[in-house]
Amino acid sequence: MRTITKLTFALMFVLFAVIGAQAQSYSTGIGLRGGAASGLTVKHFIKSDAAIEGILSTSFKYRGTVLTVLYEKHAPAFNAAGLQWYYGIGGHIGFWEGRHYYDRHHKHYHKHYDDDVLGVGIDGVLGLEYYIRDIPFTIGADIKPYINIPSGGGFWDTALHVRYVF
Repeated sequence: MRTITKLTFALMFVLFAVIGAQAQSYSTGIGLRGGAASGLTVKHFIKSDAAIEGILSTSFKYRGTVLTVLYEKHAPAFNAAGLQWYYGIGGHIGFWEGRHYYDRHHKHYHKHYDDDVLGVGIDGVLGLEYYIRDIPFTIGADIKPYINIPSGGGFWDTALHVRYVF
């Protein structure tokens, strides 16, 4: 039984070393993100498998602007060249007009705010990205759950993105 455990750990170590050794083939990408919150996105790789992504988005429904920063880990997906999945965590700060931002978890009605709303929170992300080498672009999709800490509960943001990479 101990031999099987040692072999399993050795195999896992080799697998993760191989996955980690595969470098991402671009360093920075700038583009558009379209979803519940749409805007600009910039991703910069700080290691071959780790990136920092910044998102400046707006939500037309709630008339606000949000700045999000995420730390993301990348790994090859489905043994397909150029396809990577990623996951990460980060935070955001947002500003909304109070009459358009509401707490949907309030019991019998949507509570609107009289003043402008400042929201600070925690974000997660899980997504897939495909790098098109012939025309240096990436396309991708992600799910980005987040929680506004001072004024409002949790939300789900899904989006598609396109980036020019260099």
